Amino acid sequence: MTRRGILTGGSAALALGGVGIVVEARRAAARYERFARDLRVPLTAPATDRGLVRYATLAANGHNTQPWLFQTSGRGIVIRPDFSRRTPVVDPDDHHLYVSLGCAVENLAIAAIATGRPGAVTVTRDGNDTGASLTFLSDGMFADADTWKMFTAIPRRQSTRSAYDGRPVPPADLERLRKSATVDGVQVAMVTERGAIGRMRDLVIAGNDAQMADRAFVAELKQWIRFSPSAAIKRGDGLYAPASGNPALPEWLGPYAFDLAFKPRSEADKYVRQIDSSAGIAVFSAAPENPTGWIAAGRACQRFCLTATALGIRTAFVNQPVEVTSLRADVASVAGLEGRRPDLVLRFGYAPALPYSPRRPVEAVIMRDA
Repeated sequence: MTRRGILTGGSAALALGGVGIVVEARRAAARYERFARDLRVPLTAPATDRGLVRYATLAANGHNTQPWLFQTSGRGIVIRPDFSRRTPVVDPDDHHLYVSLGCAVENLAIAAIATGRPGAVTVTRDGNDTGASLTFLSDGMFADADTWKMFTAIPRRQSTRSAYDGRPVPPADLERLRKSATVDGVQVAMVTERGAIGRMRDLVIAGNDAQMADRAFVAELKQWIRFSPSAAIKRGDGLYAPASGNPALPEWLGPYAFDLAFKPRSEADKYVRQIDSSAGIAVFSAAPENPTGWIAAGRACQRFCLTATALGIRTAFVNQPVEVTSLRADVASVAGLEGRRPDLVLRFGYAPALPYSPRRPVEAVIMRDA
């Protein structure tokens, strides 16, 4: 579930088009800001099924592909994988796809209990497909204080792909983060020692170098980038350039700028800045190593990210070394997870917010009633 920086120096390219292009770019950015804000209107009780699905779709997910479909009924809500949104190069075993489902079902469960419709989460199977479901309960459960904080963080959570300010996270907050990610079968390693962070940084760069040498990977990544606000609004998915701290560009210009700017050296320099300025790195590892475990990893990660957001801490995925198979054992060793497959690598720290990522409308992800 990685985000790749792009388009350094793009502001100069915009200026080449004259004042008119710059003015229109500002207007488009304002339209996008309204679009993103409307997606994240706070959910109030009593929540409808559509409202719960909207909050579920605000979850973290790989390349912002939003690889999910929802079925609603009076009994509950089922989340199924949408394999038409696979990323087969970076995620050949659909690991990130199932992690994304786990993130979404955790948002769903938190939003449901916070708005008076508590439910029980279970992993579901339909033939060869694995999904998750929330079955509504009628036992009068209420959200505790920690769950309420996670609920209010759902519309504010983002992957903040920028340099952080280097401040350490207080020990008490590190413990809150660790406890928040408690999900059966999932281990979370918190890497805060600077030497270990440096070794993880080197693995991220090694993974990034390997991926950038793969033409199929670069082509797949490029397919999911939304260079302009208009494209991000129209498509409602993908990696919106300003959400990575990069300038928006016209769609006709973006691919050319990408080809010029997306180079191993500049990417490596960027990850040095970003990881060296982070307070720490969290590594998630789930058992079993199959869709059931990967959904659990997503649930734990989403809880971690929401708790971080509530504490004013930013997070961003740096999953390159778990996406490159040959580097996974090294990641596990640095994190103290020897013998396990590391699922996710997440850096955290303090920084201002960036623009939010787009989402598709609820109508696009709801199937007929179950």
